[in-house]
Amino acid sequence: IAAPMDEAELRNLLYTAANYQEGPFAIRYPRGEAVNKVWKKEFEEVEIGKGRKIRKGEKTAILTIGHPGNYAIEAAKILEKKNVHPAIFDMRFLKPIDENLLHEVFNNYENIITVEDGIIAGGLGSVVVDFANANNYKHKITKLGVPDRFIEHGDKEKLVELCGYSSSAIAKLIISL
Repeated sequence: IAAPMDEAELRNLLYTAANYQEGPFAIRYPRGEAVNKVWKKEFEEVEIGKGRKIRKGEKTAILTIGHPGNYAIEAAKILEKKNVHPAIFDMRFLKPIDENLLHEVFNNYENIITVEDGIIAGGLGSVVVDFANANNYKHKITKLGVPDRFIEHGDKEKLVELCGYSSSAIAKLIISL
């Protein structure tokens, strides 16, 4: 189960899925306008179950899946002006989750924030909490995403703000930590 952060990643995940022969492959298709205007590149196969580090940081790690990685990048730009530097990791896959990357995160950062545009209950945040518990990590983990209640249909950016995982909401949370 994968979710692309931008158009280039979507193309590469579709390319990977088309060549995958070992079982089902699901891609959570993003909604909204393009964020990466330079997406017409050579196809690259994505290693299944492997996330990627978007940026190094200090003290706080933001783990994202899908489009909300772009909100995390914007939050980091806001925070740079306040001399706060969170790390950002694009997990890419919910199943299988990149356990090596999660060990790296838990061994190097005090605060963990998950950001997803899906329901929090049972999503990336839940997988990360389960991983932490199974490996005896005692970090503070904050889960951002869609709350477990009915959210009306509407403008995407207004809904992101309402659900509390916009770039400004992420930046505000990190400042409070």
